[in-house]
Amino acid sequence: MPLFKTDSPMQIETRPVDLSSCDFAQQLDPLLQRIYQARGISNQDQLDRHLSCLPKPASMQGVHAAVERLILALEQKHQIMILGDFDADGATSSALMVLALKAMGYDSVNFLVPNRFDYGYGLTPEIVDLAAQNAPDLIITVDNGISSIEGVAHAKSLGIEVIVTDHHLPGNLLPEAVAIVNPNQPGCDFPSKNLAGVGVAFYLLSALRAELRLQNWFTGQGLVEPNMANWLDLVALGTVADVVPLDQVNRALVHQGLLRIRTGRCRPGIQALLRIAGKNPSRLVAADLGFAVGPRLNAAGRLDDISLGIQCLLTEDPELAMNTARALDELNQDRKLIEQDMQREALSIVGKLVFNAEDELPAALCLFQPDWHQGVVGLLASRIKEKYHRPVVAFARGDNGELKGSSRSIPGLHIRDALDAVATQNPGLITKFGGHAMAAGLSLEEHKLAEFKQVFALQVAASLSEDDLQAKLVTDGSLNSDQLTMHTAELLRDNGPWGQLFPEPCFEGDFVVVQQRIVGEKHLKLMLASHDQPQLVIDAIWFNIDTSIWPNHETELVRCVYRLDINEFRGQENLQLLVQHIEPKSNH
Repeated sequence: MPLFKTDSPMQIETRPVDLSSCDFAQQLDPLLQRIYQARGISNQDQLDRHLSCLPKPASMQGVHAAVERLILALEQKHQIMILGDFDADGATSSALMVLALKAMGYDSVNFLVPNRFDYGYGLTPEIVDLAAQNAPDLIITVDNGISSIEGVAHAKSLGIEVIVTDHHLPGNLLPEAVAIVNPNQPGCDFPSKNLAGVGVAFYLLSALRAELRLQNWFTGQGLVEPNMANWLDLVALGTVADVVPLDQVNRALVHQGLLRIRTGRCRPGIQALLRIAGKNPSRLVAADLGFAVGPRLNAAGRLDDISLGIQCLLTEDPELAMNTARALDELNQDRKLIEQDMQREALSIVGKLVFNAEDELPAALCLFQPDWHQGVVGLLASRIKEKYHRPVVAFARGDNGELKGSSRSIPGLHIRDALDAVATQNPGLITKFGGHAMAAGLSLEEHKLAEFKQVFALQVAASLSEDDLQAKLVTDGSLNSDQLTMHTAELLRDNGPWGQLFPEPCFEGDFVVVQQRIVGEKHLKLMLASHDQPQLVIDAIWFNIDTSIWPNHETELVRCVYRLDINEFRGQENLQLLVQHIEPKSNH
């Protein structure tokens, strides 16, 4: 089995910058110019975050056919069932579809989300039978459906038509739906392939609203034409929580959604979740949606039923929203405890994978414990991937001798394509799979786990070099002492949103450690003095440190990788460094 060393130190690299070919506005701050160019931005137009910069819905394949079917449903008062996924993207997609369709005059719109433990993922034949109990004329999938070949066929056999809206990568076969709206389907010329499921739903609904306006539907029915921007808070939340790449389209959608949330123009449920998480809406950034709101929403789908999260997003009642948000927060606390236990077991398993004194590990890690929670293995895979910089698949037991796996990848390996190669070369090994470049799910029979571990590790090893498996921190260089200010922190905060493949700026520099102490259970609170300007002392915090190493009171000088943050405490705002990595340096 291919082995790779894991004991080499963290590599710190600086993003290359070449401003010679860039066309930025003269008034754009030089630091921002440097940061944007390092992320592939070369001209001012690419920084446009207005809704007017978005490509038109008509350019997305399948939109026209879907709109035609939806107008037929409106005219004939068809029963519509929204079939969502059990994560934050699925929850926001479901809530958006229900709210927008009802605002456009649809009388009967309900939602159904399969419990992952009873029905599995997507529009399965079993979930179709459950939906059929409500006698829908039309099922609309959101954030799923592109791989639901059997489910769509079964719905068709029952006389139920299906519109698929999805963003996941398709397989060789497409479902025989009345319309498929997915920018990643073959032949779709839509310029952005990175929309989340909620983004795809937003585009379809925008096209529907435009066609109904042309037909004078709203005027004829005495309806107020809905403003699609009213639901950009949902689009922003689902997009960030699903960790899709923030290309210009997604940055515009997220930015506009954040603006609405900051000014209080958002769903009561999102306001309640922010309050529970202790976040100030007026200072909200994209990372808050990903690390504070998203996990609480996801907890319902991981441990119980995402319907609770959808109800939180749908309600207009602030009191009910707060009660539901509290219930979601309690589920998230339970999720954390379960995940901590699973992580301890996983680390023990990985420890036993070290084959010799040179600390060598396989190119990929496959982990399984019989009592692991099926809803939490994805988070577990993510944590282990971050620690060991390896593609990880974590399995839990499903039903009838089947394992449910969730995988997370590292840069350089398209995890869904890797699973596709394994499935193609080993027919019958994987029951089903699907996903993205960085995350995917799969199922296989438990007795085939050993075989899968071996062939998957070989596939990954053939795809990645030893350099790919070396953990790296890529920075935007250093900041001068006069740039370590609140002004710089505000500049960076206001010129995002930052996220997947458009990373939040981070910097490196030498600092003198003035103070260091543990806060909470395992967070290191520091006071750091600028090496070049010792009188400049800045607060810093490093979350989830190894308490067997830190605090280290023998360390006086450190090389620090950090992000600029604005810490708000008791109404006061102060500059704070969010530490990503610290290496002790010699004083000589």
